Amino acid sequence: MAQQPRYRVKRVYDDPDAADGRRVLVDRLWPRGISKQQAAIDEWAKDVTPSNELRRWYHAAPETRRAEFERRYRIELTADAAQEGLARLRSEAASAPLTLVTATKEPERSHVPVLLDELGETHRADSR
Repeated sequence: MAQQPRYRVKRVYDDPDAADGRRVLVDRLWPRGISKQQAAIDEWAKDVTPSNELRRWYHAAPETRRAEFERRYRIELTADAAQEGLARLRSEAASAPLTLVTATKEPERSHVPVLLDELGETHRADSR
């Protein structure tokens, strides 16, 4: 039986650790105040992140736009480049731990739960 994909979610401002496995940045923009060395990112998966337009639109009123944001983001994730990126992340997670890294203060209220759902896994708290 094939192993289920394994994903962790961490903020880029949290210290990396050995249990992270491959660390993949899943934000469209590079996090402020963090060097590439500090972030310890193995891959920057821009192709699976919300577009700049969608990101800006959502951040203008996240309390009232959540459902529509999720709908629009799922549509963006049907694009060929996004599908290739999702397949790559699934493949990587099938053989080793994969940590999705984000700068957002509240990953559970960001695009990350939608991304995890599209990857076939629900969001769970980091098990540090």
